[in-house]
Amino acid sequence: MLETRNLDKRFGAIHVTRDVSLKLEKGERRVILGPNGAGKTTLFNQLVGELSSDSGSIHLDGEDVTGLSVAKRARRGLSRSYQKNTLFDGLTIAENLGLAASVAQGHATSLLRDSLSRSEVRETVAEVAAQVDLAPVLDALVSEVSYGIRRQLEVGVALATRPKVILMDEPTSGVGPEMAHGFHKMLNDLPRDLTLLIIEHDMDLAFDVADTITVLNYGEVVFDGLPEAARNSAMLKEIYLGSWEDA
Repeated sequence: MLETRNLDKRFGAIHVTRDVSLKLEKGERRVILGPNGAGKTTLFNQLVGELSSDSGSIHLDGEDVTGLSVAKRARRGLSRSYQKNTLFDGLTIAENLGLAASVAQGHATSLLRDSLSRSEVRETVAEVAAQVDLAPVLDALVSEVSYGIRRQLEVGVALATRPKVILMDEPTSGVGPEMAHGFHKMLNDLPRDLTLLIIEHDMDLAFDVADTITVLNYGEVVFDGLPEAARNSAMLKEIYLGSWEDA
């Protein structure tokens, strides 16, 4: 469903991603781990088209999308949620979801609050809100809800575009243990035909959600395999300076 072949990116003398080759099957949940500066977010920026690669290629559902813009990749089914919120604070949760659905369905207008005027958009909003546990707060302004709910909404906005693949950049960043536990359940309950690629620092979530684990270090893939093999890897324990012992 999503494949990279020998992706490279340099910033001057700094080699940020090195020969990164990954292949995700349809419905796979893969978590990318790695210390700060490993190249994880740079890789995501390359995948969605926000950053061009120096070499290598990116394939989505069998199509080479390396040369396509962010918008064209999104229309082909590649969606992303960010480490920092990218929401419309002055709109309600329903309107944020509706705007994402409207764009994906080709109904977007210049009036943001018109996003819920179509029945098919409202149906998508209701379905997505149920998936990410936002149905009780659909009428709340984004500016008035908690940080945790905003994180849920980020995932919901990505889902509302009806993607084939969602890239999530640290979805539990900044939330407490209770909210993180809720994210575990929410991600596990998403449709199994949806492919997920997740950057995560929370080891509990990584091992709870992942079908496979990929580890980047200095821009290179140093591990790619099953979660249990990752747990038992002496090399990865060394990279994380023992933090895996408590995972």
